This record gives sequence, structure tokens and C-alpha cells, in this order.
Amino acid sequence: MSIITDLTRMWLTRSVRPFIFRNEYDQVLPYGACEGLGLYVHIPFCARLCGFCPYCKEVYSPERCGRYLDALLREIHMVGRQSAEKKRVTSLYFGGGTPALAADRLGEIVSALEAYFTITQGIGVELHPDNVTVPVLQALREAGVTKLSIGVQSFQKKYQHILGRSAVDRQRMAQALAQVPFETVSMDFIFALPGQTFQDLRSDIDTAFQSGANHVAIYPFIDFSFTSSRVPVMGKREKRALLDQITRYCLGKGCTRDSIWTFSRENASYSSMTRDNFLGFGCSATTLLRDQFKINTFSVDEYCKRIDSGDLPTALTLRFTLRQRMVYYLFWTGYSTKVDSGAFERFFGVPLKRMYGLELRLAKGLGLVTERNGLYEMTLKGAFYYHYYENFYTLAYIDKMWGLLRQEAFPEGMEL
Repeated sequence: MSIITDLTRMWLTRSVRPFIFRNEYDQVLPYGACEGLGLYVHIPFCARLCGFCPYCKEVYSPERCGRYLDALLREIHMVGRQSAEKKRVTSLYFGGGTPALAADRLGEIVSALEAYFTITQGIGVELHPDNVTVPVLQALREAGVTKLSIGVQSFQKKYQHILGRSAVDRQRMAQALAQVPFETVSMDFIFALPGQTFQDLRSDIDTAFQSGANHVAIYPFIDFSFTSSRVPVMGKREKRALLDQITRYCLGKGCTRDSIWTFSRENASYSSMTRDNFLGFGCSATTLLRDQFKINTFSVDEYCKRIDSGDLPTALTLRFTLRQRMVYYLFWTGYSTKVDSGAFERFFGVPLKRMYGLELRLAKGLGLVTERNGLYEMTLKGAFYYHYYENFYTLAYIDKMWGLLRQEAFPEGMEL
């Protein structure tokens, strides 16, 4: 896997230089000139831990959560005060963990962020199905939340058992969503589980839309090395057939495909990933700026200690070369299934074809993308191979980084 990602990195960056992450942090983050800036807040507490979930999390404790949220608010003020003017941003997303466990304080966090940022495209929150109750939804609405992402994973008992999840009370969830409406209600599912068929996934998708969703996300199962899950990996051909069938089915139902794995109705949207730049707050949150990438410590205790000392909780920092930043931009922009050459040129000041003309011609020749008026769009074949490569990237890069940060709060550094 690392050979494939190493060769790809060297080819696209035109250099043998790896991505070098150092144990350093800046007290000032130069985000003022960044356009298309998003915000992300991580709340790492869950009522119980799922073995398949790779994200930074721990079992909920009211006392630890309260201390953590106090530190989180201080981090927001430390960063926000760095700009003399209020900054327009695209959106705010709360992830976890289970942010709804802190529903009574989300309004406080939103208010702190709104003192420094004007949020133009709404506020999203991730929820466990157990959290979809009228009192919780009302608290989220009062905090300014406009979008929900509910981690259903599967409505079917056989897959709930594999994933270690409890049954979802669909009727209660649908009634709560009908009583407290939101602009976007997204439901997340996992595909490529053992023995999973298109009929299984179609049933989940139909049930989601019948239960109040106007957006669905069907993510592939990825076996991270540091999780306790030992779910068998599905073969490449089966995965491709499933992804193609899911896509054709959703498009045939009148949905819009707004990323590799997400489909929407009624112009609904939910994605914290496709942003040119973003600021991350909280444990494990990442910050992406024009020339650098940062990731915060995964340790709740060390996060709070660093904030208490008046310093930002950055664990590792990558200073991009120009080509590295271009590759990062194209990879995550490609997640939307489209790359706009005009947007690329506005961001970097050089034409996309000048930098990657050969690669674009190859992609078109292989039937991976189509091009019209400078807009490159993935075909079904291209979307699958993006997913296929993304699996290599995740295991070669993200798995290695997150695995290290689980062991060391502030590692000396790493190369990818």
C-alpha cells in the first residue's frame, strides 16, 4: 500500500520529498486572507465505544466533558482574537464522538465562534440514533443548528450485530424529526460489509428517506489497524458493483450526487470535507491553511493542559511545498466528484492544465473523467477508482498518523 501512495506522491509532486510533519505549533494562525474557510469542532465523548470507529473518542463523563468544553472555549477565543475583523466562513460542523452529549452547551460554543466568524452556510452536528429525541433536537435548534448527520450505519440487525450497534427505533426517530424539522437530515451507512448486497443497501436508503432524511451518505468500511473490529474486507469487484448500483439507484430516484458517497434531495447538503481551508478546534481536529496543515493532540488531558498553559494544542505541523498543496487540494476537491479548473487557477494563480495536463489527458483517455468548459467530472469508473485509491491513502497516511497520535500526545514528528 505504501509503495502505491509513495509512487503517486512522488509523481504528482515531482519530488522524492515526503510529507514531513514536525512537533511544532504557531501561536498565530494566518487564516485572515483564506477564502472558502470552514470551521470544525471535535467533541470526543460517546456513551459507548464502537469497535469499528477510528475517530478520537472516549467514554462520556460529565466532569471530563465539562472540563474539556471549558478548554475548547478558551481555544476558540485564543484563535478568534487573532483577527481584527470578523471573518466570513462557509460553515460550522460538530463531529465526534457524539456532540449531542453536550447539547446543552453547544449554544455557548456557537456563540463564542460567532463572536469572531460569520457563518454563511449553516451549522451541522453528528448524532447517534439514540440522540434523535425531541428534547435533544429542540436544544440543537435553539443553538442554531441547521443540519444533522445521523450515524445509523445500518437498519438491519445482521449488520448491527457485526458492527456492535443496537437496533434503531425508526418510528421514534421519524416522529422526532417530523416534530423538530431541520434544513438537512443526513443518515450515514456503511457499505462493503460481509455478504452485503445491493438489496440490503437499497432497503437502508429507502428506509432513510421514509424516516425523514433528505440526504444519505454510504461510506465504505475501512479496517484501521488500531481498531478492535475484525470485519472481513470485501473484494474489489464486489465493491465496484455495489458502488455503481448504489449510484445508479440514487440518481434514478431523482437524487443529486454531491460527493463520492453522498446523495441528496431538495438541495440538501452535508460535508465538512470539501473546503479549500478550514480551522479545527478540539482534540484531533485538523486545520488546513494556504501553506500548512495542523493536527491537534488526541489526548483530552494533554489538550486541556496545553490550553491551560496558554498555548495552542497542535501536535504536528506540515509546511506544504506548492506541489504538495496542489495534490492535497485536488485530492479533497475530487471527493466532490468534480474539479473546476477555474477554481484551481484562482486558488494557486496558475492553470490546472499547465501543472497536470498529462494526468488530465490520461484520466480522460482511460474513461475516468469527462471535461466540459474546464469542469472535470468523474465517471462511475473514475468515482470507483477514486474510492479504491482513497482506501490506500487512508491506510498508508491517516491510519499511520492517527495510530501514532493515539500513542503519543505530542510526538517528535513523522514522515509520510
